[in-house]
Amino acid sequence: MTPWLPWPLVSLLLCALWLLLNQALDPANLLFGVLLGVAVPLLTRRLQPLGYPRLRKPLVFLRLIGMASVEVVRSCLNVCRIILFRDYGTVRAEFMRIPLHLRDPYGLAMLSCLINMTPGTVWVELLPDTHELSLHVFDLHDQQWWFDTIKDRYERPLIEIFESESNDANPA
Repeated sequence: MTPWLPWPLVSLLLCALWLLLNQALDPANLLFGVLLGVAVPLLTRRLQPLGYPRLRKPLVFLRLIGMASVEVVRSCLNVCRIILFRDYGTVRAEFMRIPLHLRDPYGLAMLSCLINMTPGTVWVELLPDTHELSLHVFDLHDQQWWFDTIKDRYERPLIEIFESESNDANPA
């Protein structure tokens, strides 16, 4: 990490993205891609006061993304089925609370993204006093299933990915 390139990988990816989007490798596009790669990380580094997150276990991350993708498709089909073919009087939209052990801000942001991109669920808030997730589910049939899904499928891998070993030993 240098003062001109705070995140070299991000700079390289921005330059490559610019060149791919323009489908040209001429000097003007190459120069502009390099300028983008240098300028954007410099101008946005104050937006990341904690720095960029480190993925401690990339294979766990890939497995989590794959599992979440399957869950998004499954939920999308279920919500479509409910909207198109079911009487709205039988839908049980409810709020529930789930206590979280995850404390890393990037892990919490990722959990929020995973929950909110799944049709039929909304992250309402994280209660600061009890560190509980307030979650709204469009059609809640089994509260224990949601509890297990959030804790086992999402929170546990995110703790592995984002939190250090010292935080894993003391999740409170």
